[in-house]
Formats: sequence, C-alpha cells, structure tokens
Amino acid sequence: MSYTTLAIALIFIAIPLLLSRTLRLGLEKDTIIATIRSILQLLAVGYILKFVFDSDNVAYIMIMVTLMIGAATQNVRKKGKTINGITWKVAVTLLAVELLTQSILLGFGIVPPTAQYVISISGMIIGNSMVLSILFLNRFTAEVDAHRDETELILSLGGTPKQAIHRQLIQSIKASMIPTIESQKTIGLVQLPGMMSGQIIAGADPIQAVQFQLLIIFLLLTTAAVTSILLGFLSYRSLFNQRMQLLQEKQ
Repeated sequence: MSYTTLAIALIFIAIPLLLSRTLRLGLEKDTIIATIRSILQLLAVGYILKFVFDSDNVAYIMIMVTLMIGAATQNVRKKGKTINGITWKVAVTLLAVELLTQSILLGFGIVPPTAQYVISISGMIIGNSMVLSILFLNRFTAEVDAHRDETELILSLGGTPKQAIHRQLIQSIKASMIPTIESQKTIGLVQLPGMMSGQIIAGADPIQAVQFQLLIIFLLLTTAAVTSILLGFLSYRSLFNQRMQLLQEKQ
C-alpha cells in the first residue's frame, strides 16, 4: 500500500465526521485527534520497529517490551484508583503473563527467538492483558461497592477477608474472562481475526495463517485466565486493613 492509497482511505474518517456533524454528536474534535494520534504513533512505531528488527538486538527487544508494559500499566491504573498499590500489582501481572507465555513459546521452540516474533506477539499479549485488567477492575470495584454491606456482615460474624470478598472476586474474574471465551467460540465463522487476515492479504498460505492464528488464540486464553486471577488475588487484600476491616471507598 502506498501513501497515496492510504490518503484515499481517509474517506473512512470523513464518513463518521460527517455523521457526527449531521446528528450533532459533538465527536468531531475527538475523531480528528484520534486520527492524528493514530497516524503519528503508528508511523513512529513503524520506524522504530524497522530499526529494532534490522538490529535484532536482545537489549532493544527488552526495552520495547518494557515500554509496552509501562504504557499498559499507566492506562490500567486509572481504573483501579480505589485499590492501594494498584500500579505495581498491574505491572507484576503484566510482567508475569509476558514471562509465562514467552517462556513457553521460546522454551519449546514454538517460535524463533527473533525480534520480529517476540515483539509482535508480546504486543498482542500485553495489549490483551491490559484490556482484561481494565475489565476486571471495573467489574471488581463495582461488585465490592454494591455488596459492601454483605462483606461487612461476613466480617462481623468472624469471616476472613478472603471469605468476605470471595463471591465478588470470583464473579469479577469470570466476567472479565467471558468476552475472550465467547469470541473464540465464533472465530472463523463470524469474523476472520486480524493476524490471520493480515497474513492472507500479504500472500501467506491460508493454512499456515490459520496455524499462527490458533497459536494466538491459545495464548489469549491463557492470558485471560492468568491476568484475571493473578490481578484479582493481588488486589483484594488491599481492600482491608490490618484489623481485617473493609476500607472505606475513596472519593
């Protein structure tokens, strides 16, 4: 694709702008900002990745992965402000998921240890883990707030923090995992995933594209489970003080 054809594709930006203006949705400014940011960010990342791929240096790979984890952590922490130490909890969760999945991929030789594979797959893993963390924290904080009286009752009857928060924790973990599981049930029937479509457009054999897509599907399922469960069990303890009392919600 040339820059000329990419410029023509801006028609797809003009359509929502026109609809927003016609219906007075007030989204024109946000749409333009989002478009400009996406262009600048992706072009910058593209040139950086070209340099990293050409050099194939382990240090550059680690820097890229670290930056991705840092950016994802900053995005997620905004959703868990009521949980003490949420920043390091999210960072540990993202790092653990990355180390687990890459250890399996590289340890068993599923993919070669090159920048092209490690960074591309890490981006999908960390990005998916970030979304799952946001889904979990949104649901968990809402569940805790909605069942605060029930939690305090269990504590007053001698229950432990784990017992008092168990129902809300499990429901939040399940709720954050369900979208991943449900989307995989219809994959290939309702939609062709982005990675698979990209490979096919690039001229890859469809069967090979399917094999790589299945690898990503398996990875994302592990990512969903580990992210939700690890972040959940790291987070719930911070809702209670040393006297096993439920902390008041931060304003």
